[in-house]
Amino acid sequence: MGRLEGYRTVVTGAGSGIGRAVVDRYLREGARVVAVVRSERDVLPLQQAGAVVVRGDVSLYETAERAVAAAVDAWDGLDAYVANAGLWDFHKRTDRQSPEELTAGFQEIFGVNVLGPLFGARAAVDALRQTRGSVIVTGSNACFLAGGGGALYTASKFALRGLVLQLANEFAPDVRVNGVAPGATDTGISGPAALNQQGREMNGDAARMEAMRRHMPLGRVSSPEDHAALFVLLASREESPYVTGAMMLSDGGLTISV
Repeated sequence: MGRLEGYRTVVTGAGSGIGRAVVDRYLREGARVVAVVRSERDVLPLQQAGAVVVRGDVSLYETAERAVAAAVDAWDGLDAYVANAGLWDFHKRTDRQSPEELTAGFQEIFGVNVLGPLFGARAAVDALRQTRGSVIVTGSNACFLAGGGGALYTASKFALRGLVLQLANEFAPDVRVNGVAPGATDTGISGPAALNQQGREMNGDAARMEAMRRHMPLGRVSSPEDHAALFVLLASREESPYVTGAMMLSDGGLTISV
């Protein structure tokens, strides 16, 4: 029997990277998964893997609402909502953005990285209260330190950490709220269209990945699968019943080495 046998879950940003790794691990652990994606190309592979797929933009409340409804309608409840979808900003410096770019970039990055998890938590909380379930977000080493991105990305991740703390306080004692904070991951996370970064991918630059590797105390850049077990741990009522308000580092020692 898997560690999440029978759990009913939602995972956003499920098409690739950490989100896809979490979907695959949850399915192996016996969970049922609603996978939220934005691109049509991600639908069929996830369906073939065994997930129910919802397409939508996580910065819109109705996407979270539809995802929760899909789980409740299919399986009569929800045990975990994983708000994983995110945007990076490729270390875009503030002084190289116009005021208009800053405004549009802020709205897009915060819409996905902060408002998306907030909408997910709001849409899921009633169902999660019934099961004493949990909200889990994907943070970053940038929740704790500068240098993991530009000002917009770093600010969004600090805000996300604050959101976890506040929601853990508001939703207690019935719903736990936690996060996983990866660092230096080999993933295709992209950037905002507002900064003309929608076609870029973090791992699309070999020199960038090598520079990341050199800074890692564990000597390598992580794979998305390296983080997936923590999402299992935090979802499990048996394995982490007393954990809430935590942002668990999974960054290869990067934070402690700075």
